[in-house]
Amino acid sequence: MNIFTEIKKVITEFVASMKDNLLSMSPWQIVVNVMDILIMSLLLFAVYKFISKRRAGQLAVGVVLVILLAVISSVTGMRGINFILSNFYQVGILAIIIVFQPELRAALEKVGGNPIMTGIKNITMESKNLAEVTEATEELVNAMCDLSKSKTGAIVVIENTTKLGEYIQSGKLVDAKIGAELLKNIFYNKAPLHDGAVIVRDLRILAASCFLPLTTHGNTLGRLGSRHRAALGISENSDALVLVVSEETGTISVAYQGELTRQYSRDKLYEVVLSFFTQQNVKSHLKKSRKIRKTSSVQKEATK
Repeated sequence: MNIFTEIKKVITEFVASMKDNLLSMSPWQIVVNVMDILIMSLLLFAVYKFISKRRAGQLAVGVVLVILLAVISSVTGMRGINFILSNFYQVGILAIIIVFQPELRAALEKVGGNPIMTGIKNITMESKNLAEVTEATEELVNAMCDLSKSKTGAIVVIENTTKLGEYIQSGKLVDAKIGAELLKNIFYNKAPLHDGAVIVRDLRILAASCFLPLTTHGNTLGRLGSRHRAALGISENSDALVLVVSEETGTISVAYQGELTRQYSRDKLYEVVLSFFTQQNVKSHLKKSRKIRKTSSVQKEATK
């Protein structure tokens, strides 16, 4: 009962203190503090979403444990642990930056893509002729479906707000209008440019035979091949939409924001690509497909 009484006393004092602080603030100060709390909440939520899907989540758990250990050692007077932790703090942040450089880079690259850059993308896309967008979508989807029927492996990366210049430089410049026949010729297994990815920018095939980064979660993808790992890798590091055709099964897959969805029909693929080109709620179309996250379900899907 004494514990509950103390807890009640602390809560009462806290509420009274908050009330006094609010009464002493001007309306402008209240607005500023509310905005401060909202922004901090959004930042913390964004950090949580980012680390929950990556190995950085394990890092966060480790950091929390180290902090708890530091508090316990300080309260109990454990000098040895305090000495070790004090030296750890001096190099810990630098070590974290070095070890988790890919994750930090991916987070910073995506900052520029949402939401301001998306709005700019919408404005520029509106200036394009809708018939041109529809034609590019038709040609791209027709190519992927034909490649699927012939079980010809292919990977097409559609650039969004995150520029892919370093990956474009790794391939061969094409700079041609999107065409189904051109794409099928590029990915023909005896063609010189078939080994690698095609990158699309502004409704044009900008480059072919481009090398992409593999996903850092490759060990959880079961029997999925290098194309799917590369598709996930570039989708983790950018906001691009990636289309993949399996050479073994002919299955069409889509990678977006670090997630892979499979078994696309022509109509479903058309909806996703068109919505991406016009920036109209891409995720709502992707949700119609069964999401394959980095779990054991990927292995089951890979065996089909």
